[in-house]
Amino acid sequence: MTITRLLARPMLATIFVAGGVNALRNTEGHAAKAKKVTDRFVPAAQQAVPKAPIPTDPATLVRINAGAQILAAAALATGRAPRLSATVLAASLVPTTLAGHAFWDEADADAKAAQKLQFFKNTSIMGGLLLAAVDTEGRPGLAWRARRAAADVRREARQVAKDARREAKLARAQLT
Repeated sequence: MTITRLLARPMLATIFVAGGVNALRNTEGHAAKAKKVTDRFVPAAQQAVPKAPIPTDPATLVRINAGAQILAAAALATGRAPRLSATVLAASLVPTTLAGHAFWDEADADAKAAQKLQFFKNTSIMGGLLLAAVDTEGRPGLAWRARRAAADVRREARQVAKDARREAKLARAQLT
């Protein structure tokens, strides 16, 4: 692992550890803010996956989200499954941002500006998480390996066909 990744991953993870711990300590306050988001998305999730045991209580959902953030942040910071943990953090950031920084609902100009700043901060963090989620640490990913293998097979097939045509031409020439 490069020194950049060694430093950047824990730096990116710190906001999620702090936010997750804060959400666990102040669950009821976060649940009140999250209620608008959970009321819209929980029924859609239950309809999409009817047999899944999806909780409806906003406080429970806040705790689940906080736990996911803390665990994924710890994994990212320590380099354990960094791509998966960055993906989990990115997914958990969406409801957190929608619930906690809904600047479009603010009437006061100062509060709206503060929420807008936090919303765009979270958008920036999302960009960093997306980069971390696709980072292969300089090693080729599975998609590249598959494309490379397909190109190798096509090249080999062309060569085999060319060799077969040449051999067939030589065989015809020997028969005549």
